[in-house]
Amino acid sequence: MYMGIFAFKEDQSLGEVRSVETSRITIRVTDGQRLQKARVGRLVAIQSMGDEWLIGIIERVWRHPVELPTLNEGEVPKDLTTIQQEENGVAVSLVGTYRERDGERKDTFTRAVFSLPEINRLVFPIEEKSLEDFMGILSATSKSEAITPLKVGTYTLDGKATAYIDGDKLFQRHAALLGSTGSGKSFTVASILEQAAELPHANMIVLDLHGEYSSMDFAAHYRIAGIGDLKVKKDNAIFLPFWLLTYDEMQSVFVDRSGDNAPNQALALMDSVIETKRAVITALGKPELLEGFTVDTPVPYKIQDLVASLDAKNEEAIDTGESYASGPRKGQPKTEKGPLTGKLSRFLIRLKTKMNDRRYAFMYSAPAEYDTYESLHDLAIKLMGSGTAKDGVNSGIKIIDFSEVPSDILPVVVGLVARLVYQIQFWSDPGKDGDARHPVVIVCDEAHLYLPSQAASAGPLERRALENFERIAKEGRKYGVGLMVVSQRPSDVSTTILSQCSNIISLRLANKTDQAVVRQLLPESLEGLMEVLPTLDVGEAVVVGDATLLPTRIKMSKPKCEPRSATIPFWYRWARPKAPVDLAAAVENMRRQSRD
Repeated sequence: MYMGIFAFKEDQSLGEVRSVETSRITIRVTDGQRLQKARVGRLVAIQSMGDEWLIGIIERVWRHPVELPTLNEGEVPKDLTTIQQEENGVAVSLVGTYRERDGERKDTFTRAVFSLPEINRLVFPIEEKSLEDFMGILSATSKSEAITPLKVGTYTLDGKATAYIDGDKLFQRHAALLGSTGSGKSFTVASILEQAAELPHANMIVLDLHGEYSSMDFAAHYRIAGIGDLKVKKDNAIFLPFWLLTYDEMQSVFVDRSGDNAPNQALALMDSVIETKRAVITALGKPELLEGFTVDTPVPYKIQDLVASLDAKNEEAIDTGESYASGPRKGQPKTEKGPLTGKLSRFLIRLKTKMNDRRYAFMYSAPAEYDTYESLHDLAIKLMGSGTAKDGVNSGIKIIDFSEVPSDILPVVVGLVARLVYQIQFWSDPGKDGDARHPVVIVCDEAHLYLPSQAASAGPLERRALENFERIAKEGRKYGVGLMVVSQRPSDVSTTILSQCSNIISLRLANKTDQAVVRQLLPESLEGLMEVLPTLDVGEAVVVGDATLLPTRIKMSKPKCEPRSATIPFWYRWARPKAPVDLAAAVENMRRQSRD
């Protein structure tokens, strides 16, 4: 008869079950020496029946002195003395069930807790050979459940056991990768990207705000075009022409909602956009587009045509049907101001100022080929195309550098890219069984910069980005769009989006506010696991969620190709001979807004 991996003797026990409440149990430890075996984060096993063992994680250990009254021999009850004793205890959260046999399979582990332990059941610490065997089973089970397992590192409890997670569940149900600066976030993202690049049809889009992932030579690299791209055409530069914006996004960029003329500006903008788009559709000879036409229908038009329409409204003069009877204008028709005459002047100044600012050239000065009807097809292929690796580069791993995008418009630009990805995926043919859509994952680096936690206090630009990403977080799974939210300040990230992330990879977090946010994302039974967040080593993470069999600490793997995010060693660099720095060249780059 197969005996499994646990063969504990009674004297190896930690103590007995004293209380049971759902998934949390309390253990009574009578021997102070045995209490030394109990360490927070360690695993324990409780035999619930024959070949079934409950597995738990120690989340709290305590030793309390207790004074018990006693009577001295021959004394009356009023003369009571006390004796000192200790009450030792351990709190454990149950995390799953190990079975020696499960049908025809041996040594299986599942996150389900099928039964709760009885009072007075012995509890055994899993250590040494038992720990090694159990972690081996954990690795084997995690690896066997996926066609191509995603290796993330090794278990802190046993450095010889490889830690795998389920890549399907990681992205299907969204993931949050959180950690303070220098804790290893970029390394973890790079490691996941490297493994994804080995899959022939991977489809991931990294929103790289600082150019950290430009060293990833296995990926396709794009960047939102800068000033330097106006002179020389470069294949990796992406322009996002003005006509891709929705009406709400246009309002957030141009309309001053605090002014008295805000309603007039918004109405005029809508009318002019509709007029301009209708004229383009007619000129293209595509009347079928008018059947489902809205102000947000993405058809290319020249921004100069939009400005001309708004100028006309601002200078409109209406013929009254009468003529001047006398004076220098005798016989000429009388006119009166139009309803918007002079009311769009400030609005037009803002629009024209943006158009003339070369920092926004990627939006207002896109090359002529972006004005063609097929230009959106080409952009969709850049953003969402996937294919086999060629010359060591997997075109399905796309890193988009947003580092040259002005910060004031960054939320709208990032939200625009995410919205396009979601809408194209939404309108893709789902196929007969709904599985024809090719899934795509958006990695939101530095998410706190454009997905603020306080939507009410966020500006109109941030609110537009929030709306796009919150829709993906809530509905993206149905259409094959996954999110991986990466941030060093989870307390500054939208709680709506974080709450939709069923997988949490938390590296070291020193800030108590950030720690509290992470705790709120977890089941109550696992909150104790988060107490270790401020003490984690660089590259060590607590991994919790649907994608992992065991919520535990994992030492994350370092990537072969490291991102450019290493913190500059100030003191060390100051001590070395100073490298020559051309400050004059840096000033000229600043003036030209280009490093080329």
